[in-house]
Amino acid sequence: MTVRKTFVVERVCPVCEKMTRIVKTRSRLNVLARDMDGCIHYENFNPCYYTIWVCEHCGFAADEATFISKLPERYLKVLRNALLTRNIKFPFNEERTIENALTAFRLALKYQEILKGKSSKRAKYNHQVAWIYREDGDKYMEEEFLKRAVEFYEDALATEHFPIGNLTDNAVTYIIAAIYWRLGEMQKATLYLSQLINDQELRQSDPRIYDKARDLWQEIRAKRKK
Repeated sequence: MTVRKTFVVERVCPVCEKMTRIVKTRSRLNVLARDMDGCIHYENFNPCYYTIWVCEHCGFAADEATFISKLPERYLKVLRNALLTRNIKFPFNEERTIENALTAFRLALKYQEILKGKSSKRAKYNHQVAWIYREDGDKYMEEEFLKRAVEFYEDALATEHFPIGNLTDNAVTYIIAAIYWRLGEMQKATLYLSQLINDQELRQSDPRIYDKARDLWQEIRAKRKK
């Protein structure tokens, strides 16, 4: 018997205030591999396809935390002007294709641009789009979105106060290094890694990030010796 990896719930859209169907993913998924930049590969499934919730009525798109939160009135006014005066249709699909997923992310990124959203969120969205293209084998588009993601991550590191949720400034520093490594920009990668490895307190305060930084540092050194 095949166990479905998704299920449908109903939530109220924060913009048009109508009830809309949302697809959520189950927590127990078989992990096949993990990439250095945090991309997790699952067996015959990609939960990134369902990261962005989209209202089937007005087309508002955002991650779960944003969708269920109470948006400030000034944001709602801007979004309603942008959405309710247009006929944006995003048909409900319990099983999303790659095209469905990319459209959802494009909408979410557009609304973040309209709202001048935080760089940390825009970095995360672009990063996840890169992961989708990676799974699809489209290296050119993957790298395009990695470049956008790393720019937003760097801006977030310079302008935002961490932690943001579970994301710390050390974790962002590591992610930036890992993205530059994937882009082949080893000098930039080692610059960020050195900040982590040379931080004596980090080894005690966040050994997981320290170990990941050390492992990536060793990976770069090994490749340079070849």
